[in-house]
Amino acid sequence: MDIFLQQIINGLVLGSIYALIALGYTMVYGVLGIINFAHGEVLMIGAMVSLSLLGLILSFTSDLPGWLTLLIVLPITMAVCAGLSYWIERIAYRPLRNAPRLAPLISAIGMSILLQTIAMMIWSRNPMTYPQLLPSIPIDLWGSGATITGKEIVIIVVALAVMCGLLFLVEKTKLGRAMRATAENTQIAALMGVNPNRVISITFMLGGALAALAGIMIASNYGNVHFYMGFIPGLKAFTAAVLGGIGNLKGAMLGGLLLGLIESLGAGYIGDLTGGVFGSNYQDIFAFLVLILVLVLRPTGLLGERVSDRA
Repeated sequence: MDIFLQQIINGLVLGSIYALIALGYTMVYGVLGIINFAHGEVLMIGAMVSLSLLGLILSFTSDLPGWLTLLIVLPITMAVCAGLSYWIERIAYRPLRNAPRLAPLISAIGMSILLQTIAMMIWSRNPMTYPQLLPSIPIDLWGSGATITGKEIVIIVVALAVMCGLLFLVEKTKLGRAMRATAENTQIAALMGVNPNRVISITFMLGGALAALAGIMIASNYGNVHFYMGFIPGLKAFTAAVLGGIGNLKGAMLGGLLLGLIESLGAGYIGDLTGGVFGSNYQDIFAFLVLILVLVLRPTGLLGERVSDRA
């Protein structure tokens, strides 16, 4: 039971991160109908930028509490990634908005490789250690043997708060109505006074800010960063978005949490189930097995697809 509870906790932490990244995918798909495969690299840039900012702050003073240092770095990093996502949309997607669907996909892959190369040139190809500024002392849960750290509690709480805030923004605010109108039909939304270009740019910027937050969470949780760190989380978050229903915010949240739990439980029990043939290092296969099963059995995802047919 203690192993089961521990894997549940690990899955919730991992799933919270996947859900944040998946929200970026699903927002862009909901509005434009394309997959932004450069989203994982925005996450990586966020982690790298935050590392540089932390190094700058810590070189001047180390007296600040760790949580305050991260709180100073977080909004700057999110603003940088929001600006980066804005320019990605302007350069890689806007000129191809009326092109065949394959063109933006190729452009996204090219932008992904470009961002990886730029990051490698600026921060080097070697992994770098990320400062551990949040408490990592294990806290025993009710004597069960399962533990959780303050860092993991912060990740889960912040992720849930941000996801609920985004859901409120999309469903209850004027900007959210504009986003939903643009997703429904760009041309008619423009006739009703909505500026589609502005809405699309803001959508990309929101996704970039969420990716920056997820990048800092991953870096804080694992303690290292490198120029290739956004690729696998990006693919898994895309799987989470498909699992929940691409284009559906609640689906992205559900898909991220479910995928984190599936991956964590699979990594914890795969050794027992296979008699030791496979170990926890095979945990990445679960995300892609889930992707294959969803595409075969339920292509619209668990909560369906909330993108209407274009007029």
